[in-house]
Amino acid sequence: MRPDVLSPLFAPLDSLSGIGPKLMKPYARLLGRDMPRVIDLLFHMPSGFVDRRARPLLAEAVPETDVTVEVTVDAHQPPPPGSRAPHRTYVSDASGDMVVVHFKIEPARIERMLPVGSKRWLCGRISIYDGMRQMTHPDRILDAAGVERLPAVEQVYPLVEGLASGHLRRAIEAALQRVPDLPEWIPDELRAARGWPSFRDALMRIHKPASPHEATPAGGPWRRLAFDELLAHQLTLALVRAQEEKAGGRSTVGDGRIATRLADALPFRLTGAQDQAIASIRADLAADTRMLRLLQGDVGSGKTVVALMAAATVAEAGRQTALMAPTEILARQHLETIAPLAAAAGLSTAILTGREKGRAREAVLAELASGRTDLVIGTHALIQDDVVFHDLALAVVDEQHRFGVEQRLTLARKGEAVDMLVMTATPIPRTLVLTLFGDMDSSELREKPPGRQAIDTRALPLDRLDEVVAGVGRALASGARAYWICPLVEETDTSDLAAATERYETLQSIFGASVGLVHGRMSGTAKDEAMGRFARGETRLLVATTVIEVGVNVPEATVMVIEHAERFGLAQLHQLRGRVGRGDKPSVCLLLYRHPLGETAKARLAILRESQDGFRLAEEDLRLRGEGDVLGTRQSGLPGFRLARMEWHGGEVEAARNAAAAQVRADPDLALPSARVLHTLLHLQERDAAVRLLSAG
Repeated sequence: MRPDVLSPLFAPLDSLSGIGPKLMKPYARLLGRDMPRVIDLLFHMPSGFVDRRARPLLAEAVPETDVTVEVTVDAHQPPPPGSRAPHRTYVSDASGDMVVVHFKIEPARIERMLPVGSKRWLCGRISIYDGMRQMTHPDRILDAAGVERLPAVEQVYPLVEGLASGHLRRAIEAALQRVPDLPEWIPDELRAARGWPSFRDALMRIHKPASPHEATPAGGPWRRLAFDELLAHQLTLALVRAQEEKAGGRSTVGDGRIATRLADALPFRLTGAQDQAIASIRADLAADTRMLRLLQGDVGSGKTVVALMAAATVAEAGRQTALMAPTEILARQHLETIAPLAAAAGLSTAILTGREKGRAREAVLAELASGRTDLVIGTHALIQDDVVFHDLALAVVDEQHRFGVEQRLTLARKGEAVDMLVMTATPIPRTLVLTLFGDMDSSELREKPPGRQAIDTRALPLDRLDEVVAGVGRALASGARAYWICPLVEETDTSDLAAATERYETLQSIFGASVGLVHGRMSGTAKDEAMGRFARGETRLLVATTVIEVGVNVPEATVMVIEHAERFGLAQLHQLRGRVGRGDKPSVCLLLYRHPLGETAKARLAILRESQDGFRLAEEDLRLRGEGDVLGTRQSGLPGFRLARMEWHGGEVEAARNAAAAQVRADPDLALPSARVLHTLLHLQERDAAVRLLSAG
């Protein structure tokens, strides 16, 4: 399935000299793969660099900088037996002297490395301690021959316990010898305009840079590899789209009877943006090509209603719709929103999650297979093998970035030429729309339905916690309902973050039975019961983790407290804030933070206070933190890019998309082993659906 020329790169890591079973364990942790391969090591990018070109005299060395200095070893002062004092070695050059400090190393070993009277080159950071120049544990101790081999710029790599930087560098050096000269696949004019090296040269120059610039994401070598990864991703998206278009679609045209009843049942008028999105979707459904559309909307913009109107059109044509949500809470929230409207319009609905078992599940499956259910709402349970539709026409995937391409395609295979609508409540910057959803048309809901309240947003230090608790107490006494968000379920040894369970116990001791708790480790039934009690007003203060981030709708809630707000991303804070302001009463969001705030966290909280525009906040989040946190890779498990950094390389996405489209037009079959397939398999080996697609092609 994989071309032979790539085999050396996909060989197991222990095929490299010096890596045995013992070292495979730390390498597995470092590279995030149970059985790491050579390519995983080559794509382990540096986190920084040390410029070894600075070689001053001791008197000229700037404190707290990394330098390489030539010194003469004058004397040793080992610590007294049983003492915790360090071993001190006194060295000098023509301009002055310095102390070299080592802790917990045998004096004999230090004296072998630094023989009295010898000249040695020391690499490390110089500091001033008690008025004396000092270097603690030098990075390198070299003789004249060793310094000749010292690279001018030395990469710094992320490490894990049990793995030394020297071993990692030697392993990367060995891996570089395995890199073949692959045929070029980037258009010649683009590579010439950017001044990019070949794939092999780019890897060499990133891991063995000649200048500091080459060692950074801004440098040409890294940019070249990032473009490779972006192009591989865009090519896969383009192929998916081309295959779906080649397969053709089925025209689905309704007569408007159910949609009219549905519009009449709505407690509000549709916004202009909703009307426009519905019109685009109906046009897509009526076409004889398959719809693949992204529906983006800010918090409270009414995406669910748009999806429901699309389902009405499908039901009018006698066909079915499936709406897949990432969590059971969100699926049931959708059902609560949709069910009364659907009933008023004569649209039959059902729900299918992991909780439906036995006869209840069998009944739902029977109704789907017979065609008596028009719209089913569910979780991953919808893509299980025994779920059979009578005639699935439309698949709606909510919070698309929490699903993979393969899951999306699996749902679509439940019917013939199924149209696809994917929704996200987290507005995504344009660069990332192209990156993640390059194979889709896009609609945006930037207007909010009438009645949505502006939210008073304030940032307060955690040392004012007692005041916040008192303020929440006053709000509860007036009949309000409030959320209190904590970032972790329970305390850990390595974290000082507030825990939801501990905060719940503290607040319950103050406010009694009016306090509820919901978090991700609870069963689906327990979570739904807790949310139900809060929605009914049986509890009026809900302590929660970010499990309530998306979709939870309790209009009576008017207070949102977010503890350790500095630990969340802008998009996530905006989503949490959007759980209030849904009724007709003024709402407030309190962002509690711990001193001292870093510059990024300070900017994030300031922007959130200024703006309630999710699209603007998404762009700012990308600028401040990069795509991983914007999309939740560190919060929700989304697999991100290994080489491309959107804050550095986002400007190349459109060029990659254009290049991918041109390549698919020129060679839609991509016969193996073309340069395009070689590079795409190289970069997308984690994405099984892509590999199968390309290999089949």
